[in-house]
Amino acid sequence: MFTTLVAAVPAKTKTAGYGATSASAPLAPFSFARREPLPQDVQIEVLYCGVCHSDLHTVRNEWNNATFPVVPGHEIVGRVTAVGSDVKRFKVGDLAAVGCMVDSCRTCANCKAGLEQYCDVAFVGTYNSPDKHLGGMTYGGYSKSIVVDEYFVLHVPDKTNLAGVAPLLCAGITTYSPLRHWKVSKGQKVGIVGLGGLGHMGVKLANAMGAHVVLFTTSPNKKEDAQRLGAHEVVVSKNQKEMDRHLGSFDFILDTVSAPHDLNAYLTLIKRDGTLTLVGAPPQPPTIEVFNLIFKRRQLAGSLIGGIPETQEMLDFCAKHKLTSDVEVIPIQKINEAYERMLRSDVKYRFVIDMASL
Repeated sequence: MFTTLVAAVPAKTKTAGYGATSASAPLAPFSFARREPLPQDVQIEVLYCGVCHSDLHTVRNEWNNATFPVVPGHEIVGRVTAVGSDVKRFKVGDLAAVGCMVDSCRTCANCKAGLEQYCDVAFVGTYNSPDKHLGGMTYGGYSKSIVVDEYFVLHVPDKTNLAGVAPLLCAGITTYSPLRHWKVSKGQKVGIVGLGGLGHMGVKLANAMGAHVVLFTTSPNKKEDAQRLGAHEVVVSKNQKEMDRHLGSFDFILDTVSAPHDLNAYLTLIKRDGTLTLVGAPPQPPTIEVFNLIFKRRQLAGSLIGGIPETQEMLDFCAKHKLTSDVEVIPIQKINEAYERMLRSDVKYRFVIDMASL
């Protein structure tokens, strides 16, 4: 006789959250199942969860990839409430964080290099990704608790401003990773395009790395705030004379803008062998003048969040330099209003949900 072996389904427990049941539905109270911790799992009470523009894109199905219901949230800071029998790095009571990923194949070359964000199979997102344990889709941090494999859980070294730490799990690592990869350091001239949720962290991080930081913005009224955040110069990109003063002078420019704009205007500002790296994603493909690349051997590149080791490195770096995101803390009941304000850029610079309000 042959016996068919079936993988055991983990025990489940209910948790409260906020989710959307369709692209046209507002976020509302939503109860759903989490798995009980498996041997390798860490269970976390969510204290704060940042609000990322990706949350809005997904909830409104603007990328045409949402599976409803959706519980967003991938900038999570919380406290460990239970650990599995095999967990070594966390204990009950520890502060812990979860970012954009909760799993990956772990066997491809990228995963083995600690670059899980580039997993050849595809990483498992904290929300709106297939849940291999319970079936259905993963649910994110707009909830009372979350259960995550220990490898994808991060230590929180800064215990003084947990709300400000939360957006580091996406906005922080999205800007830290390219600055680190392209070796931004003291003495370099670095540009940051845009002063939003990503850009304000780019300014802070590049300054902490020792670079001379220039902020590019279309809004002259952002000059004072940019300087407060660490920009040494502010250039209004609509002013051609201001732009021309910087021709061929940058080692690196990080472009955080997702609205349509002319990349050639920034390529001409880069010196020989310099790089323009995109972390924003405009809806239409950009038009590139190839000679802007050829004549100075410039590079146009992109970057996606960061792997787990680098994300921990970023959290440690931010704690050392006392860097957190500038945030506005809201109760979960104001999340739909926050989405509308986010669309109007009416926030400095990230909303963070105090999950005690749930």
